[in-house]
Amino acid sequence: MGPSEILQRTLPKNSKEAQMKSAFYWFRNDLRLEDNLALTRAAEACDALIPVYVFDEAVALRPFLGFERMGAFRKKFLWESLQDLKEELSKHGGGLIIEQGELPAVFEDLQGVYECDIIYCAEAIGTEERDQEQMLKACDFDVRTIHDQCLYHKDDLPFDWNDAPEVYTPFRKKVEKYADVRSSLPAPGFKNLVDVDASILPPPALDGMAKEVDNRSAFPFKGGRMAAKERLKHYLWESNLITSYKETRNGLVGTDYSSKLSAWLSLGCISAREVYHEVKHYERERRKNNSTYWLIFELIWRDFFQFMLIKHGRKLFLASGIQGEATNWTHDEKRLMSWINGATKNDFVNANMREIKETGFMSNRGRQVVASYLINDLNCDWRFGAAYFESVLIDYDAASNYGNWQYIAGVGNDPRPDRYFNPKTQSERYDPDQVFQRLWLK
Repeated sequence: MGPSEILQRTLPKNSKEAQMKSAFYWFRNDLRLEDNLALTRAAEACDALIPVYVFDEAVALRPFLGFERMGAFRKKFLWESLQDLKEELSKHGGGLIIEQGELPAVFEDLQGVYECDIIYCAEAIGTEERDQEQMLKACDFDVRTIHDQCLYHKDDLPFDWNDAPEVYTPFRKKVEKYADVRSSLPAPGFKNLVDVDASILPPPALDGMAKEVDNRSAFPFKGGRMAAKERLKHYLWESNLITSYKETRNGLVGTDYSSKLSAWLSLGCISAREVYHEVKHYERERRKNNSTYWLIFELIWRDFFQFMLIKHGRKLFLASGIQGEATNWTHDEKRLMSWINGATKNDFVNANMREIKETGFMSNRGRQVVASYLINDLNCDWRFGAAYFESVLIDYDAASNYGNWQYIAGVGNDPRPDRYFNPKTQSERYDPDQVFQRLWLK
């Protein structure tokens, strides 16, 4: 069924529905119905809501520093998440338009079909995403954005976000003391979701998706809200693993040394608020200890980098970082490729790099070690490492990825100069029996 036929079926021009106020809802990194403030506002304001997801070719398909922006593992996880979202929308009588192209052109084509120029969406945090909003406004679309990407709403911060503390600890202490996390929202009470014809096949942008999951992977999970909720339930209620999170979070092998929620958080299949409130519920019903708090501590870390991206914008992607520090890194392609391929002089680094290459995932401890090695031991420009991570990491998030790389490189928010993770001592401490190294280097 083509777009014109869909329109005739869903919004006949002479019907009462055709007179109603209609709008597009543009899904971005908020692939869920529950606890989605922007979607709830749109559903309340509109009589007919048309859900859309767009692969913006100008962003998603443009290489950065020679790397594909979205590699096979990210593509697979995204497609699984979109399929899950489509199924959820169908339960409410709607569908999901999935399009590929340059963003303004896609919406102009849709405008010609649906005679609608209102677009609701979650407010962007990233610089390219903000540019997208401005391009749509320049094309005379009525773009209505609602902030909804963080654990703490920016209006609830005890400081203006432009004045957010540059160091994590003061940031955390202030928000913990003076700000509250808002309640989670149920799915909207949709008045009239438009039952669009949602494509079954993925668009060309998702060519080259990963086909199989490596059986050694610490992240064998699928994308989508259902999988996110199952994982949260398992990590808290079914296994009580959260009560030992602080002790196990630096693990390297297996699925349960950490929560593994970051990938679903990155696409908004589940919100940081939902995780926070579920942890609080667990603490009331089961047990509260340093480990249960530490998961919340990590959610606040995530928020810290989100607000740093809002505050500093494009500085987060510059070699000199948010500090504007002069650097003397080199770009040595041979060294970079030895790092990417896990062929350096250090086996612990090599094992971690082979894990990410084969699975799209790496432990937090591994990320710190390999980043430090690329920067300090190989003297390579940190941005190439960050760009490689952007391409391959299933849980890629712009703020966390580039914020953490700057942190390790000494041009970001780290209050300690010259931070270095010695790979030899890290290996001895976190992989003393070389179980992880044997797993990936055999």
